[in-house]
Amino acid sequence: MATAVAAAVTTPVVLLSAVPAFADTKPGTAQTQDQKTDIEALRLAVAKAQAAYDASVLAEQKAKDALEALDKADHPLFAAAADAKKAAAAAADAQKAADAKLDAAKKALAELPADATEEQKTAAQQAVTTAETEAATAKATAEAKATDSAKAVDALDDARVAAAREIAKAQEAKKKADKELDAAKKALADALEEEPGEECEVDENLVTSVTGPKKITAGASGVFTFRVTNKGKVELDEIGGYAEAFNMSDDLDKYLHLTWSSATSPKWQAVDQEEGFSSLSALKPGKSFDFKLKVAVDAKAPAGDGVVVAGGAYVNKDGSCGWAEEGSYAEFGIVKAAKPSKPGTGSTGGNGNTTQQGGQSNTPVTDGTSGSTGGTLAKTGAGSSTMPIALAGAAAVALGAGAMVVVRRRKAGADA
Repeated sequence: MATAVAAAVTTPVVLLSAVPAFADTKPGTAQTQDQKTDIEALRLAVAKAQAAYDASVLAEQKAKDALEALDKADHPLFAAAADAKKAAAAAADAQKAADAKLDAAKKALAELPADATEEQKTAAQQAVTTAETEAATAKATAEAKATDSAKAVDALDDARVAAAREIAKAQEAKKKADKELDAAKKALADALEEEPGEECEVDENLVTSVTGPKKITAGASGVFTFRVTNKGKVELDEIGGYAEAFNMSDDLDKYLHLTWSSATSPKWQAVDQEEGFSSLSALKPGKSFDFKLKVAVDAKAPAGDGVVVAGGAYVNKDGSCGWAEEGSYAEFGIVKAAKPSKPGTGSTGGNGNTTQQGGQSNTPVTDGTSGSTGGTLAKTGAGSSTMPIALAGAAAVALGAGAMVVVRRRKAGADA
């Protein structure tokens, strides 16, 4: 349980350590490059601290659940203790019955009349001997069952003590994480107060989703759709995003390789950890834009579970910007191929390199968008100083969602 708690607390930090610095390539009009970089770093520090705190809350709840589970009939230790107590009680009753039978035999022998025959005397003596044997056996059994019961109860009590200690450790970790979160928030607030300027905000009208294959074969790849939807009433000038792929093993990103494309950028390319990715076009109210995320799984990847996480953001020509309130994710299984793929066969496993699950084309849709690859704000310079901040927020919520998925998966695995 200590290992599970440690994993729950440290996993979000491991995930969030992959968040890019998103340093500006051009100084903004309201803040210098160094000022923006400092604020971005503080934002990410808050995101890390929040994820660590959330994980500590999960760890505390898991420890409490473990303690409560020890008092449920279906818990192995509780069931073993109950069965041992029941067996000990039954053995004790059997011993009492055997002792009563022995007393009765002895009494019958003692009360034989003076004129009892030798046959009657022999039978009475034999009854006492048999009862003595049965009583001795019953006593030994009762003592053994009582010992077993005591051991089972001790094991249950020891587990309760261990669970209580885990709760205390988790609560201490939560207390520490809470202090670190408060400190990170204060540092960010102080920096923003000292360096006022255009700040990106969480925008509940920006909604994202990730869908794709349920399984990908090791050595192959699968294509996921990351959809960004504008539910607001104002056109957004440029949509951006950030994504990562992780497996649930200890090596979170060792075996997975992520690339992206879109209708405005059809060539597959790696997710830039400084620039994320962009639609290079505007998004009208009520419309959506699709990015494609291709996860290539290393042939040496172990079978298990994986997750793709993504966050969306936008920036406008007037400098306003924002990111989706929640990160999106899609979980998938990593399966081993029955036979090694042959060169030149084009086999990809999962949903393939060229089509998504269901046989649909992997060409992203741009319904409701305007502009072209030449219309990017980064290219024109408008809003280039705020896009990194927006993408930093998108990265934080995406990786925060990924952290929670990994924590939940590992929690489920520990409980299995």
